[in-house]
Amino acid sequence: MDTKEFEAALTREKQNIEKTLSSISKKNPKNPDDWEASYPNLNVDSADKNDMADEVEEFDNALGVNSVLEEKLGDINAALERIARGTYGKCEKGRESIDLNRLRANPAARTCVKHS
Repeated sequence: MDTKEFEAALTREKQNIEKTLSSISKKNPKNPDDWEASYPNLNVDSADKNDMADEVEEFDNALGVNSVLEEKLGDINAALERIARGTYGKCEKGRESIDLNRLRANPAARTCVKHS
């Protein structure tokens, strides 16, 4: 299978996710594969309770988005590794080929429809 189409799609998606993550998170210096949601810089002296509540809510939302994006980034990195190893497009459970339409819809797919 020619994987260039999928590698390009995965690379674009990886760049988009990393861009979004960098706007709400920062990389953990001890683990570059780990992104940590950034807590807003509060000026407690001048912030009223509503402003502080808004900031806490914003951070809580960033945590949820961060978690989802990190998981997706992990799936993308795993798919890129499978391309490098020559195992991309094979179901991880049954070892059969994953349908091209499924891969086009989700280039990071690990399994065929039957095993999903």
